[in-house]
Amino acid sequence: MTTIRPSAVAGMFYPEDAAQVMRQLETCWADAKPHPGLGVPKAVIVPHAGWIYSGAVAASAYGLLKPARGSITRVVLLGPSHRVAFRGMAVSEADQWASPLGAVKLDRDAIARVVGHVPMVGTLEQAHAQEHSLEVHLPFLQKVLGDFSLIPVVVGDATPEQVAALLDALWGGPETLIVVSTDLSHYLDYASCRDLDSRTRDAIENLDPTALSREQACGRMPMSGLLLAARRRDMTVATLDLRNSGDTAGPKDKVVGYGSWALYEARAADIRDLGPLLLELARTAIQSHLDHGQPVDSHAGPDMPAALRQPGACFVTLKKNGQLRGCIGSPQAWRPLAEDVCDNAVKAACRDPRFPPVTAAEWPEVTLSVSVLTPPTPMTITGQDDLLAQLRPGIDGLIIEDGTKRALFLPSVWEQLPDKRQFLAHLKLKAGMTADHWSPTFRAQRFEAVEIKPLAH
Repeated sequence: MTTIRPSAVAGMFYPEDAAQVMRQLETCWADAKPHPGLGVPKAVIVPHAGWIYSGAVAASAYGLLKPARGSITRVVLLGPSHRVAFRGMAVSEADQWASPLGAVKLDRDAIARVVGHVPMVGTLEQAHAQEHSLEVHLPFLQKVLGDFSLIPVVVGDATPEQVAALLDALWGGPETLIVVSTDLSHYLDYASCRDLDSRTRDAIENLDPTALSREQACGRMPMSGLLLAARRRDMTVATLDLRNSGDTAGPKDKVVGYGSWALYEARAADIRDLGPLLLELARTAIQSHLDHGQPVDSHAGPDMPAALRQPGACFVTLKKNGQLRGCIGSPQAWRPLAEDVCDNAVKAACRDPRFPPVTAAEWPEVTLSVSVLTPPTPMTITGQDDLLAQLRPGIDGLIIEDGTKRALFLPSVWEQLPDKRQFLAHLKLKAGMTADHWSPTFRAQRFEAVEIKPLAH
C-alpha cells in the first residue's frame, strides 16, 4: 500500500490548482533576477515563504536548474522545523508526497541507508505533517526537473557536523541536487533587515557557518551544515538575489528577509586547463631529484595559479612500456596542490616500495599522469551488496578500511577491473583482507578524480 503525505499548505502558501500553480510559477520567473552566465549548481539555498513574498527570489535559483532536466534525478531537500521541537533530523515515512502537479516519489532506498546509520537521523512524521519549509519547493522542482525522487529532511536541533554527515552520505554525483530551505531575518524594520541580511550574505559567501546566529535565518541549522560541507569541498558560492517582503508584497515596517544562493563544486575543467602545468611540475620535480638528489622547491609561490596554491590531493602514476612503474599519492588535501604534485612525483619515482627507484637511464622511457582527487566522502552502507549497488564504475575511486587495514583504488582502476565485485575484491586483497571479507566495522569512502593523461618525453 502506497503512503502519500498530503499537501499541508497548498491554497495558502501557493495555489492548490495545477493551472494556477503554473501561472504563478511563470510570474515568479518573470520577476526573478536572471543569471545567464552561471551553470547548473550542486546545491541551492532558497526561501520558503508564500510565493507572493519570496517566489521570485527562489525562482532565481531554480532557473539555473532548467538545463539539468533529465540529468538531476534526485533531490535532497532540507529545511527547519517550525511546528515540532525535536533533536536531530527527521526524514519522512511516506512513499510519495502530494503536489498540485502530481505526486513525487521518495527515494526509500537512500532513506533506509541513512536512518539508523547516520547519527541523529530518524523518522518523525509529525515534523513533516504541517511543515511548509519543504513542501513549497515541490512545484518549482517539478517544473524545472520533471521526474525526480525526493529525500525530504526536517532539521530540528542538530549541529553543523551532524547535518554535514547526512549530506556526505547523500551527496552522490551530478544526479543529486541539494536544496536548503531558509528565510532570513524576521520582523525587523526595512533598514535593519537589510543590514542583518547583508551580514548573512557575507557569511554564506565566505562559507562560514560560525558567523550565523539564530536571528539571521530560521534555517540556520541546515544551512550551517551545508556551508560546512561546502567549505570542506572547496566549493564556490554565488549570491543570486537578496530581498525582503518590503521589496515584494508587504509593508516596510516589519519585514522578512529572503535570499537565494547557488553553490558549485570545483570544476573539473579548471583543473584540466592546468593539466600541462601539473605534468610539467611532476616532470621537473623528478628530473631535479635525478640530477641533484635534492627535492625541488614547492612551486607554491605567489606566481603559481591560485588553484595550485590551494590545498589539493593528487596521485602521480608512472608507467614504462605501458606497465606500472610507480604510484604514490595523498588521499586527502593537506598542503598546496603544487607541492603535493611535486612531492608525490618524486616519491612515485623513487620511494614506491613495490619498485626499485627510477634511474636516469630509464627516465626517458617513463610516462607520467596526475590524478587530482575530490575530497573523499563517507558512504553509508548496510552491507556488501549495498556498497556494490552504490558504486559507480568509471566514476568512483574507493577507500576501504577495517581496523588497521586500509587501501585505495583510483577511478582509473575500473579500466582493468570493470566488474564491481572484482573491483572490490581486489581492493580488499590490496588492503590485506580476504576477498570475501566483511564485518560490522568495515568502512568505505568514495571520491572522484580528474586524470591528467600521460605525457611522453
